[in-house]
Amino acid sequence: MTRSDGDTAGRRWVLQFCHGYDGPFLDCARQYAALFVGTAYKVCTVYLTGEPSAEVERGSASDEVIFLDYRSRDVRGLKLRAIRDLRRIVASRDFALCIAHRFKPVYVALLGSDLPVIGVHHAFGDYRRLSRRLFANAFRRRLVLLGVSDAVRDDMRACLPGWPGERIETLYNRIDIAAVQAEQVSREQAREHLGLPQGAWVVGNVGRLHPDKDQATLIRGFAQALPGLPAGSLLAIMGSGKLEASLKALTAELGVGEAVRFLGQIAQGRRYFKAFDVFVLSSDHEPFGMVLLEAMAAGVPVIGTDCGGGREVVQGVGELFPLGAVDALAGVLQKQAQAGDAQALQQRMQAHLQHDFSDQAVRRRFWSLPLCAEL
Repeated sequence: MTRSDGDTAGRRWVLQFCHGYDGPFLDCARQYAALFVGTAYKVCTVYLTGEPSAEVERGSASDEVIFLDYRSRDVRGLKLRAIRDLRRIVASRDFALCIAHRFKPVYVALLGSDLPVIGVHHAFGDYRRLSRRLFANAFRRRLVLLGVSDAVRDDMRACLPGWPGERIETLYNRIDIAAVQAEQVSREQAREHLGLPQGAWVVGNVGRLHPDKDQATLIRGFAQALPGLPAGSLLAIMGSGKLEASLKALTAELGVGEAVRFLGQIAQGRRYFKAFDVFVLSSDHEPFGMVLLEAMAAGVPVIGTDCGGGREVVQGVGELFPLGAVDALAGVLQKQAQAGDAQALQQRMQAHLQHDFSDQAVRRRFWSLPLCAEL
């Protein structure tokens, strides 16, 4: 447990309660802390799981960071210890509200405090279980739900049909555009780091090698498109997972083993997105798709499946294809390989990011929501 320096008396606080800081969730904590920059509120971010880390403290961009240091097995069932810990934290200062990411922190926050709770949901299906619907309905007077995309919002609205629309809203994930772009290295440096030829036309993909990322469709679409792509074109897949062996077998079966590079897990992978000539997210109903924002920040054209939250990110500035449609994906890849006027597309992507997916844009959206009227 760590504390920031300085006097906390006389200031109102926002409690941000996160399940953990693995994967994208550290940046999610940063995103929500950024909503209160320049306001009268300080932010205390609490991580339910995960060991104390100075790097995580810095990345949380909060006035105070507390690590409860539970293991995942410790927060199954009723989570009584976590509820007691949260009660002690809430009693330590004047909190105005709690922002809780994912269902377990929402559960603990509602039982461990009397605060209004904003539940932020990053995945589909969080309220499909009857027990969770009953729990949410029992606390609906002080619970407001946010989905990271309209697709996630609509999934929650369908599960909780009696709720007024303004209590289940969308607040998009976002990036600090300038900070992300400052991290990204040049095309030449990125290709050298990833071991990719400087002159190749490269299709990029980033994600776990898992069924819901559907890299099998991407490999099949690339193999079908390959005769119509520039000579020496490559597909580069950044990530690791349980399907690695079967996906490599698929490339051999399709005769494209030499044209598909499995890069493995790359530390700070978004730094190297300029290595790609086009970025493809082939996921099955992606709740949002942060990698699409990072690819656009790098100026890389994006292709995504026409479903889930990814559609909302890509629509208007990129290409979409039906989920699992190999022929359509192959056609879109060939079209992209022949596309011109890259500068105009990059300008449109930058405007799209600034308008909908920047910290500034989402901060304005947050403070315009009815739930913020009393803050």
